[in-house]
Amino acid sequence: MNWMLALPEIVLACCGLAILMIGVLPRQNMFFGCTMACIGALVVTAALVLTVPDGAGFAGQVISDGFARFMKLLVLLGAGIGMLMALDFNRREGLDRFEYPVLLLFATLGMLIMLSANDFMTVYIGLELLSLSLYVVAAFHRDNEQSAEAGLKYFVLGALASGLFLYGASLVYGFAGTTSFERIAQALLDPAGRSQGLTVGLIFILAALAFKVSAVPFHMWTPDVYEGSPTPVTAFLAVGSKAAGFALALRILVGCFESFDAQWKLLFTVLAVLSMVLGNVVALAQTSMKRMLAYSSIGQAGFVMIGLVCGTEDGYAAMVLYMAAYLFMNLGAFACIILFSLRTGSDRISDYAGLYQKDPLITLGLSLCLLSLGGIPPMLGFFGKIYLFFAGWADHQYLLVVVGL
Repeated sequence: MNWMLALPEIVLACCGLAILMIGVLPRQNMFFGCTMACIGALVVTAALVLTVPDGAGFAGQVISDGFARFMKLLVLLGAGIGMLMALDFNRREGLDRFEYPVLLLFATLGMLIMLSANDFMTVYIGLELLSLSLYVVAAFHRDNEQSAEAGLKYFVLGALASGLFLYGASLVYGFAGTTSFERIAQALLDPAGRSQGLTVGLIFILAALAFKVSAVPFHMWTPDVYEGSPTPVTAFLAVGSKAAGFALALRILVGCFESFDAQWKLLFTVLAVLSMVLGNVVALAQTSMKRMLAYSSIGQAGFVMIGLVCGTEDGYAAMVLYMAAYLFMNLGAFACIILFSLRTGSDRISDYAGLYQKDPLITLGLSLCLLSLGGIPPMLGFFGKIYLFFAGWADHQYLLVVVGL
C-alpha cells in the first residue's frame, strides 16, 4: 500500500479537521482567520501534489499520473481564488462564518479524491463528499429564499444523480465482478464479457456524470442553483465541479469503458449538440447575469465534450487546455459580478447599462472575460475553442465542429 500517493488528500483532510476544531473557539473574526488557514492548507496540498510520483496505491483504488496532478492543481487554484472572492462579499452579506471556507475545503477534498480514483467505490466517496459540502454552501444564505431554494433543488436532484451513479456501478459490478477500472477494462477485452447489462450500467453512470457537468438534458438544476447561491459559491460550482466532473468522465470512459467507445461517443455527441445549442441560445433571453452565465456554462460543457468525443490524444489535450482557460475566464467574470453587486446589490443585466462611466476597470475586466467566454479572438477562450475544433475536424467530427462554430 503506497500511502504517499494519497498524501495530499490526507494532509488536506487533517487540515480541514483541525481548522474545524479551531473555528468553534469563541473568538472574533474567525471567518478571516479560517479562510486564510484554508488557503494555506490548499497551498501546502498543491506543493505535495507536485511531489507525488506516478503509480497506484491502496490495492489499486488510488492512482497518480500527470493528468491527475494537473487537474488537482487546477481545482486547488480555483478553490483558493473562490475563497478569496468570498472575503468581502460574505462580510457584506452577513455570511462571514467560519464554516464557509471549511466546507469549500472539504468540497475540494472530494474533488481530489475523485481525480485520484481508480475504483467506483473511491469515486463515490469523493463524489458524496463534494456533493454534501456543496448542498450546504448553496443554501448558506439561510435568510434568503432563493438561496434556500437553490440548496433544496441541488440536494434533491443531486441525490437522484447519486442514486443513478450507484445503480449503474452496481450493475457494472454485477456483470463484471469488480469495481476496479483496470480490472473492468481487462474483462471487457474479451467480447464474450460484454453484456447488455454493462451497457445499461454505463448509461446510468453517464447520466450521473452529465448531471455533474450540467449537460442537457440533465441541466435543469443549473440556472436556479447558480442564481440562488451566494455568488462566490456559484463561481466555485461553475469551475471546480465542472473540471472534476469532466476529469472523472475521461478517467472512467478511457480507462474503463474504452471498448464501449461506439456507444458512449454517440451519447456524448447528442449531449454536446444539445448543450451547445440550448445553452448558448437560451442565455440570450436571460435578465440576470448569474443565470446568463449558468446557461453559458451549459454551452461551455458542450464545447468540452467535443474533445471527449474525439477519443484522441489531441482531443483530450484540447479538452484539458480549455478547462484551464475556462477557470480564468469564469472566475474573472464572477469576480467582476461580485464587485458590481457589492456596489449596487443587483445582478440584473439592465443595471449594467452605463457601467463604463461609473467604473471603467470593472467594465474592462468583465468585457475581456465575456469576450473570452464567447471565443472572440485574440482572447484566451478563442484559442481553447479553436484547438477543440481542430481536434474535432481531424477526427471527422464535422457535425460537432459546425454546430460549435
